[in-house]
Amino acid sequence: MKWKLVGYDTFSDEWYFLDSFATEREARAAALRRLGRLEVSQPTADSGGQGIYGIQDRVFIEGPDGTRSRVWPD
Repeated sequence: MKWKLVGYDTFSDEWYFLDSFATEREARAAALRRLGRLEVSQPTADSGGQGIYGIQDRVFIEGPDGTRSRVWPD
């Protein structure tokens, strides 16, 4: 079973693979770290952040069955 970390570029409308993990817990921890890095490289003040009108990249966890769920900042 593999859990994948997947990004979505809202500006270019493209999905991209980030990493894979043995457990959902590992994937979720990595997703939160990724969101922290996005806040540095695409600050909410400039991008609108993770909100509905924001263009900051999105982060998703894809389960072994292919279902994707979005990860939100804590």
